[in-house]
Amino acid sequence: MYEGAVQDLIDELGRLPGIGPKSAQRVAFHILEADAEDMKRLAEAIRTVKEKVQFCEICFNVSEETTCRICQDTRRDATVICVVEESKDVMAIERTRSFRGRYHVLGGAINPIAGIGPDQLHIRELLNRLSDETIQEVIIATDPNLEGEATATYLVRMLGSLGMNITRLASGLPVGGDLEYADDVTLGRAFEGRRSVS
Repeated sequence: MYEGAVQDLIDELGRLPGIGPKSAQRVAFHILEADAEDMKRLAEAIRTVKEKVQFCEICFNVSEETTCRICQDTRRDATVICVVEESKDVMAIERTRSFRGRYHVLGGAINPIAGIGPDQLHIRELLNRLSDETIQEVIIATDPNLEGEATATYLVRMLGSLGMNITRLASGLPVGGDLEYADDVTLGRAFEGRRSVS
């Protein structure tokens, strides 16, 4: 335990996701030893992001305006919506340059242990968006983990009666991976998701 401000900083850093006690201590001492101007820029960046950034009123992606740049882009395919858990998932998909539709960010995944149910996610807003008859396909792109699978299953049940095409991102073997190192679930999914090549 350190005194006063140093311990307060370690405690606050330790509350961040993925930062344990040792990492929090390491970051705190880096901040103490770093150039004061660098740390002022860091503090200003944190303050600015909290003041300027909000969530898009249509898709709930992060944005500095009421509507994000993706929702504003009239060149995007308005007939397809890709449902993701978090804004960082939008950026991951955008980096592929493979998808030109629109998004809907749920704000997390169903996780009863953490007290997150469907009502805590932006599912009601998704249903409102899907009442627009121009939408023909919903791509469910939740994480391939227990919470993501539970969320995907819930969405498939909810959206099944809407009469539109509901798809799920394929999962399986990573490019450059070896079969011998693949876990059973990943290898099983690769077999289930196989496609014809001739």
